[in-house]
Amino acid sequence: MNIDDLTDLIAGGEDSFTQFKENLQDARRLAEELVAFSNAEGGQLIIGVSDDHHIKGLSPEDLHRLHQLISNTANENVKPPIYPLVQQFQVEEKRLLLVQVRKGSARPYATSSGVYLTKSGADKRRISPEELRRLFAESGGLSAEESLLTGSSLRDLNPESLQEFLRKRDLQVYEDLKAGRLDLNTICENLDLIRTGVLTLAGNLLFGREPQRFSKSFYVQCVHFDGDDLGTTRFLSKDNFYGTIPALYQQALNFLRSNLRRPQTSEGFNEQSALEIPEACLVEVLVNALLHRDYFINATIKIFIFEHRVEIRSPGKLPNSLSIPKIRSGLSIHRNPILSSLGQYLLPYSGLGSGIQRVERLYPRVEWVNDQEKEEFCATFQRTDYTSEVNS
Repeated sequence: MNIDDLTDLIAGGEDSFTQFKENLQDARRLAEELVAFSNAEGGQLIIGVSDDHHIKGLSPEDLHRLHQLISNTANENVKPPIYPLVQQFQVEEKRLLLVQVRKGSARPYATSSGVYLTKSGADKRRISPEELRRLFAESGGLSAEESLLTGSSLRDLNPESLQEFLRKRDLQVYEDLKAGRLDLNTICENLDLIRTGVLTLAGNLLFGREPQRFSKSFYVQCVHFDGDDLGTTRFLSKDNFYGTIPALYQQALNFLRSNLRRPQTSEGFNEQSALEIPEACLVEVLVNALLHRDYFINATIKIFIFEHRVEIRSPGKLPNSLSIPKIRSGLSIHRNPILSSLGQYLLPYSGLGSGIQRVERLYPRVEWVNDQEKEEFCATFQRTDYTSEVNS
């Protein structure tokens, strides 16, 4: 980074990647800043600048002391240790210190007192328990769907639905099971549905007898509101749906079918009507929500029907480096590879990454929101105001 880049950063003010400090004396406060950057996307700490962008500068004694403070703090007060890049600049004849922190490769990071922090805009916040579990799992390469459900066993799987799945997926394995040449436990272990006699989350969500017994937060909430305000106390219809992922899909789709309008597509009285939002679009978004949501977050999928829009809200922001432009171009990353792999035999799902493009082609009045702060992905379909059309 050169002086011009630095002055541009100062002029731009504080944000998720840039923090100003007029001076620092306390290793604890410095550790919190370093931890927050390391657990987020990295960033830079500029010392010698006040919160209102004024360049105050540092004395030679300050610089010497800060170099030592940063080195000791990064090594002793951040767990695991980090290695920031420290540079000295002179701007407007005043000395500044730039501390650049990379996105951590061994997240999550904590202060020596055990506090886990991340960036939230220009500020920092404590990491939620759900985020922390996800970060620990990611550091070990374990996805949420592989987690083991204490107290469960092979008896908690539904053998009928599992056998029907095997018949579709691999007829030879199905026939070997029926003939006694393979046992069900071995098959389930090979499919990552069970491990050491205990159900994985994937096994429970796909084939569990009572999935919400072990996964209480993983169901679908549906509400048809009377109006456009989420805060209204009036609703036209609402329901909570429970069961396996295939059961949740069918029940949620039926709710949408029964609560959305079916306007006439032509003047003929006997002509068939169609849903105001193409069913193929609703199917695509609903399947994506069930298979690709973040199962480290204990929250429900929510389907909200308002007077002028339909929202399908899925827990979890887009994974890794995915963004709205990338998914619109067809790029996909499987957050839950087991569910994605097996889901294609249970749901209308291809896994080819073309679903978002198909939705936009069939119904351009759709919006995608990747809410980083709420950790939620939302698809919003705008509805046609038929009342206004009739009145006009």
